[in-house]
Amino acid sequence: MVERAIEHVKKDDFAAVLKIQTVALKAVHDFLSEKGLVQLMPVMLSTVTDPLNHPVYDSSIRYGGKKLELTKSMILHKQMALMHDGIKGLYIVSPNIRLEMEDTGKSGRHLAEFSQVDIELKEAETKDFMGLMEEMYTYVIKTVKEKCETELKELGRELKVPERPFPVFDSSELKEKYGEDFEAKKSEEMDSIFWITNHEREFYEKKHEKGHHVNYDIVYPEGFGEALSGGEREHEYEKILKKMKDTKVSPESYGPYIEIAKKGLLRPSAGGGFGVERLVRFLTGKKHIKEVTMFPRVPGEEIII
Repeated sequence: MVERAIEHVKKDDFAAVLKIQTVALKAVHDFLSEKGLVQLMPVMLSTVTDPLNHPVYDSSIRYGGKKLELTKSMILHKQMALMHDGIKGLYIVSPNIRLEMEDTGKSGRHLAEFSQVDIELKEAETKDFMGLMEEMYTYVIKTVKEKCETELKELGRELKVPERPFPVFDSSELKEKYGEDFEAKKSEEMDSIFWITNHEREFYEKKHEKGHHVNYDIVYPEGFGEALSGGEREHEYEKILKKMKDTKVSPESYGPYIEIAKKGLLRPSAGGGFGVERLVRFLTGKKHIKEVTMFPRVPGEEIII
């Protein structure tokens, strides 16, 4: 068992994979800091975390006589951090714990423990965030292509720098055309990064009066699937309560967040988050996410070291 783990860690191409990861993350840091965003350190224990819109195993612990959640994502903390008047935009490279159901391990892109770059812009709308992300992804891919030529050649990966603006598709239209598995089918069909908008999701994302959900995903082409998920945020107390009721979420489970919203301290914002390992998987062209993760925690697979 341990021998198998040793063999994985010592895989010949990990040096090339990690070089690409290092260059990509530096490009993300350089780009976002140049745009004036400040970096927030991650929160790993909290009374509140992302409820997610799919089932996972409970990952709460008891500490100091209180139930605390391991962070599933820093969406709520991003919103609360923007209470500070001097912060216009922020980002975090945040460890996320999502104890996914075992069958998700077969997807090739799910981990129970991964790192996410979470980004939030105060007083921003969808077009602002989408424009920033298109510029960032183009910059990151271009930088990796230029600085990791040797490593990409070793991995047999040819990267295409995407053209802006990225294509945009509505989820309801794709669902009508492709069925429930529309994202995967569209990803297989496309040869460049694209957007899918208008998803039915969590209470913290805005919904237009006409029923349109003000959110978006970036999706990688070639079958690599979802890259980034985000949206404009609900910040008004009554609207948050209504969305919680609609999505069957208990306000009592989000006490501090709800209290801050009630005081009118949450600010309008738009943001999103993308998985570091999924980005590296796409950049390197690897079939399974564990091939770019030195110590992978794949749902349904035994954790050895």
